[in-house]
Amino acid sequence: MDVLLRVRQALDRLSASERRVAETVLADPDALRTSTIMGLAQASGASQSTVARFCQSLGYPGFREFRLEVATALSRDEAQLVRFDIAGGEITPGDTVTDIIAKIAFQEVQAIEDTAQFLDTEAVTRAVEAIRRATRIELYGAGSSSLTAQDLHQKLSRIGKPAGVAVDVHLALVQAALLGEGSVAIGVSFRGETRETLDFLAAARDAGAVTVGITNAAASSLDDVCDIVLRTSVRESRYRSGAMASRIAQLALVDMLFVLVLQQDFPQMTERLRRTYDAVSSRRPGRSAGEHG
Repeated sequence: MDVLLRVRQALDRLSASERRVAETVLADPDALRTSTIMGLAQASGASQSTVARFCQSLGYPGFREFRLEVATALSRDEAQLVRFDIAGGEITPGDTVTDIIAKIAFQEVQAIEDTAQFLDTEAVTRAVEAIRRATRIELYGAGSSSLTAQDLHQKLSRIGKPAGVAVDVHLALVQAALLGEGSVAIGVSFRGETRETLDFLAAARDAGAVTVGITNAAASSLDDVCDIVLRTSVRESRYRSGAMASRIAQLALVDMLFVLVLQQDFPQMTERLRRTYDAVSSRRPGRSAGEHG
């Protein structure tokens, strides 16, 4: 995972002193290129041993390796900024319409590329196999995450998968409780701490279902109630809420799952896609059943 994204995702689980180090790094990551461990300790008001523990908690042997990884990440980001012809990725009050269009495009492309680069392919493979074999699939997400759940439900329905999605948490809990062995429950939560989604997944697991979580959190309560966790890699921005930042990556992940399920049973699935397309084509102005384009 990108080191700066890893720092952001670790904030909630760090000690107070380590969190100050993390916030200092995120406030000005470019300064780290020339900083020493003593310099970072002084800038964050922490001890050198705290800086060392912070680096190790993120999976790096020490400060030197952490600093090198930050420099590498910044170089990648700079190349992307050149690609979009912008000076920085953050939206500011003085940006023009052209600036904002370019920066939104930059942020959304970055979210998809980071998610694709750091996605756990083994977890994806397990999720696809569970969906393929499922006797029943129930999906749930609260708030904006509900849109992701509904999108995957629509796609699975198009290929004849026995799927349901609830927007009301009480109904979601009822459906989860009626699942059993061979079924799958998929919950979407950007931070992995949404109470309703956790309750839905816990009820499904208690009923014997395989539970799959989609989240942006490196570690969260979602891990405790899921057999399989799929993680997006989204960097939050001052002018974009978590809902905005997560949506494009979640939808890309849903597309990946759908295409992989489709690929495994291609002849049967494409025939179902054709039949469902034909079923609704007569509702389109100027088209008749069986007419493609």
